[in-house]
Amino acid sequence: MKWQQVRELFPDQFVLLSILDFTEEEDKKIVTEVAPIRTIPAQDANQEFFNAGPGSIVYHTSNEDCVIHLRKDPLLRVRRGS
Repeated sequence: MKWQQVRELFPDQFVLLSILDFTEEEDKKIVTEVAPIRTIPAQDANQEFFNAGPGSIVYHTSNEDCVIHLRKDPLLRVRRGS
């Protein structure tokens, strides 16, 4: 299913999605094909986001595109000014 179809079926909601296809551009994945698994209540979205298994994401349908920003070095720490 295309992201726009998911947006129409589940307006203004968090949805747990299985990613079926995507394209990669620089530091982001642009998700092009998904399979909706279920809607997620807003109060549970953060927990569900971190519990989503490989190949799945929680995303809000208010976003025009389904884009995952990739971190090149997830172990990199940012030092805050003193």
